Amino acid sequence: MEPPENYAGNTDFESAERIILRWDSAASEEARENMIFEGDRCEVDRYLQAVDEIQKSISSTSISDDAQTKVNSAIQIAMARLEDEFRNILLVHVHALDVESLSADPGSSTCSITDRKVLTEDQDDQFDREQDDVLKHSESSTSVASSSYRSTSCIRQIDLIPEETIEDLKSIAQRMIAAGYLRECIQVYGSVRRSAVDASFRELGVEKLSIGDVQRLEWDALETKIRRWTRAAKVCVRVLFASEKSLCEQIFEGVGTDIDYACFMETVKGPAIQLFNFADAISISKRSPEKLFKILDLHDALAELLPDVEVVFDSKSSDSIRVQAAEILSRLAEAAKGILSEFENAVLREPSTVPVPGGTIHPLTRYVMNYISLISDYKQTLIELIISKPSTGSRYSGDPTTPDMDFSELEGKSPLALHLIWIIVILQFNLEGKSKHYKDTSLAHLFLMNNVHYIVQKIKGSPELREMIGDDYLKKMTGKFRQAATSYQRATWVNVLYCLRDEGLHVSGGFSSGVSKTALRERFKTFNTMFEEVHRTQAVWLVPDSQLREELRISVSEKLIPAYRSFLGRLGNHIGKHPENYIKYTVEDLETAVLDFFEGYPVSQHLRRRSQ
Repeated sequence: MEPPENYAGNTDFESAERIILRWDSAASEEARENMIFEGDRCEVDRYLQAVDEIQKSISSTSISDDAQTKVNSAIQIAMARLEDEFRNILLVHVHALDVESLSADPGSSTCSITDRKVLTEDQDDQFDREQDDVLKHSESSTSVASSSYRSTSCIRQIDLIPEETIEDLKSIAQRMIAAGYLRECIQVYGSVRRSAVDASFRELGVEKLSIGDVQRLEWDALETKIRRWTRAAKVCVRVLFASEKSLCEQIFEGVGTDIDYACFMETVKGPAIQLFNFADAISISKRSPEKLFKILDLHDALAELLPDVEVVFDSKSSDSIRVQAAEILSRLAEAAKGILSEFENAVLREPSTVPVPGGTIHPLTRYVMNYISLISDYKQTLIELIISKPSTGSRYSGDPTTPDMDFSELEGKSPLALHLIWIIVILQFNLEGKSKHYKDTSLAHLFLMNNVHYIVQKIKGSPELREMIGDDYLKKMTGKFRQAATSYQRATWVNVLYCLRDEGLHVSGGFSSGVSKTALRERFKTFNTMFEEVHRTQAVWLVPDSQLREELRISVSEKLIPAYRSFLGRLGNHIGKHPENYIKYTVEDLETAVLDFFEGYPVSQHLRRRSQ
């Protein structure tokens, strides 16, 4: 029987040991200045074979203690060298993603980074900035993304490291793990690749912000960061993280159960938490109306990404990432619902009492209707989130500070539609309260007419909003502004037209027996005074909608002009001497004067010159 082979004295071992010691960085300056895997490929193969030979000796049961010491020393030197080589190869390939090429890739149209369409208020719908103390309007708001794509097919892996280099990394990893250096291998890999992920984060504009940092940001700055995040998150999950996972699988394939997942999580867990912490901070931040649409943008972006998150982070070790993303999505939904409820209360309680000049559209009306128009743009998302009708106003409350409304009249409408109708109801309720601050009753009616008409037009101008509100309720709203217009005309023109009656002008018991010149002169003087006062005041009143302004002028003319023409025709010749002192206006003068009404600027001198 032959004696057991002594590996420490074996020629193959000794040859392998010489190769290992020659590349010992601690003993050789040449070894410190050069990297094996950057040189001749034959030397790479020789070194790996030497490592294999050393590792083969470890499993020998016949090796002596002295030989074991030599083997252990050789393997430690080899593993230190391989760790350096592993790190160096990885460092050479630390590059940030080329974000521009990703965005411009024609083959990625189904999962391109789509920025949200920015909607700004119309030029003639400028908000009164003084209202910002109560209801702040964001400088720009966003509508729903053009796609509601939810498929995981948007995941797109790219090659982060060349294939031949991956083979080198794989060969090193196999030997380090076989020698019991798994932890060192994972740590080196994770630290280097994490720096590559960090570089990509910087390129994408993903900042390292704590939850406190996010919550301390001014809203304008935060709005910009939210837009950037919704773009960056898609690249991070679908491209960056997915590609890092693929790289781990290629390098650590077949070297042990879940090692690739461990390396992947070592690389991306911190960055993933950093990415989602931003959305988390928004979800728990202080609620205010202007944040609703950006929160919905975040919600939509995260909801779209969640299936991809579940695919990329599909191991047990990445449970925390999947759970975090799902919980943030839920909190964003709750935040959106809470903001809508708080917005309703803010509209109801908006406290301004100073009447807007000229009875024009109140800034609150513009703000609220622009706001709910944007809400309708997010209809699909909000229909999924809003599942209960408004908690206030759903029945007759008897509270004088809250409008009564029975939603049973709106059977079949979605909870979101009921919320929008409720907002319109409380807006009108608030406006009715504001109208009482006008000293002139006519102006109060004009104010309500303008504002309700504006509400109706905004509903008609949005197909989504009109569909939710419904034509039946729209007809009811139309009736309200027409009623306000009728009330305005009665309050203004009844007394003016009363001057053009025949009663009180007859003498000797009948019209045929004559007309009192004195009474007739006083009647013309009273009419002139009253009309001039109406003209003077109501020329500075404003009806901003040109069509409504024209309709109102026509309606006034249809009542005033025929009555004046008839009165003048019947009684003008009975005025006596110097009729020009009493009959100041021709019918044409009045027709022209009516055109001055509701323009928003004074024209009393213009009327006086025209009458001369």
